[in-house]
Amino acid sequence: MAKPGVLESDPGVMVKKAIELKRELQRLVKSIVDDEDCSTETIDQAKETLCVLKELKLRKRSSLSLKLQNKSVTSSFPDEFKCPLSKELMRDPVILASGQKMSSTLSDQKTAAKELRLLTKKHPCFRVLFCDSADAIPQLLKPICGSDSFGSVHPDLQEDVITTLLNISIHDNNKKLVAETPMVIPLLMRALRSGTIETRSNAAAALFTLSALDSNKELIGKSGALKPLIDLLEEGHPLAMKDVASAIFNICVMHENKARAVKDGAVRVILAKINKQIHVAELLAILALLSSHQSAVHDMGDLGAVPSLLRIIKESSCERNKENCVAILQTICLYDRSKLKEIREEENGHKTISELAKNGTSRAKRKASGILERLNRVVHITHTA
Repeated sequence: MAKPGVLESDPGVMVKKAIELKRELQRLVKSIVDDEDCSTETIDQAKETLCVLKELKLRKRSSLSLKLQNKSVTSSFPDEFKCPLSKELMRDPVILASGQKMSSTLSDQKTAAKELRLLTKKHPCFRVLFCDSADAIPQLLKPICGSDSFGSVHPDLQEDVITTLLNISIHDNNKKLVAETPMVIPLLMRALRSGTIETRSNAAAALFTLSALDSNKELIGKSGALKPLIDLLEEGHPLAMKDVASAIFNICVMHENKARAVKDGAVRVILAKINKQIHVAELLAILALLSSHQSAVHDMGDLGAVPSLLRIIKESSCERNKENCVAILQTICLYDRSKLKEIREEENGHKTISELAKNGTSRAKRKASGILERLNRVVHITHTA
């Protein structure tokens, strides 16, 4: 089947194309219905085929309208198509993807960016178009790359372009292309530092989406993008927190990036937010991930993490939070024996770890039992000595 986006304008060709697409759709739907374990790729292909079929229908309707009524090309289109790019879109969708309108006046750039944002949000097939041209993404980003200060770019333009970049990145086949386009990650870092809060949040979401690939995790980590993410986390704007936390977690799945995050102050920032009871579940998950790196454990010890973690175990009703807390505490005990004293005092007074070992989830019980065994071993050695 021909690639989506390569749509002919000849009526005869359009009819043949529609028949071909319908056959392909029948095959995909049959595969989805018959196969209990059908892949997400098959479902995505069905969606994209539907999108292209819809485009053919719209083009045919537009052609009939022009012949019979001599009206505007956009007269029979949904509202999202009714703007200056619509005529170019209907003649050749690749023009839309290449971002040729993005090099015009500010007014044209804003209009084009807004339509690109809407199209790539509502119609997955338009995300696919960005795979087809090496120049499409650079053309898209050009209007917000030229200025020395990202803050001087019109807020609507910066938000719409960055959000379009996020939408494009959702398509799996685009992730590698987007991340490896030289200007993308530096631009996302600039957006994290000085964009509007909506732009900064969507820049973080874009990094999260791109980091689904291991090669992109490495690329993002080496670029220094963790520092502006951690700074934005520290700033604590409610609109951005979840996207930022998700991005940091995903990037730090790669071991090399854990050291980078710790060096950039992640432990200090995360503990401060946890102590203020802000997004505790998400941030504990990151802390548990980082705790496998020794430098993170040292930071936790220096920053007084043990009392905070014990308090959450006692007070939280969330079993997942308790699991993460006790897992972090067990790691701290392995690396830093001096913290065993704090845990033993808590245990003597409140039986916090013993209670978790009895009534926690299976994972929490296992971790809590490991801590208790270590405490008993230290006590035995002390008495023997």
